[in-house]
Amino acid sequence: MSFENYKRALEIINENSDIFFSVGKRSNELVLKAENVLGFRLSNQYKDFVLRFGAGNFGAEEFYGLIDDDFEDSSTPDAVWMTLRERQEGNLPANLVIIYHTGAEEMFCLDFNNLNSDGEPKVISFVIGVDVEYQTYEVIANDFGDFLLDMISQELDFRKEL
Repeated sequence: MSFENYKRALEIINENSDIFFSVGKRSNELVLKAENVLGFRLSNQYKDFVLRFGAGNFGAEEFYGLIDDDFEDSSTPDAVWMTLRERQEGNLPANLVIIYHTGAEEMFCLDFNNLNSDGEPKVISFVIGVDVEYQTYEVIANDFGDFLLDMISQELDFRKEL
């Protein structure tokens, strides 16, 4: 069902293109460079998102992805840059890739040590500055597709309330 949720999220993005902004398509070569730097292959759903959009905002929701191959001197919303920075300066484990910042110290990450039945990493929370032994690694979503659909659905609901 999760891949279906990813496809549904893409449909909603297309239906609401007026509030979706992305850095644009990224190449397979850039994805390979990112995978080499991170130390593992990206999941199918997240890789598809990165290839289609690079990184993007749906309304106020910012999804990290790939900007360019300068992973050392970049900024948000570059997931590789942010992940490498938090591995080096913080205590982010090597199996996590940051895909979303909540606005506080909590980051949502793909956990490549915690895969669902389709081989997709679950999305978990990680609190920057908290020792690894005290992290709860709360599962936020079964995979990137579920996470993306949930976040953009919440954004649309918020906009309806305005």
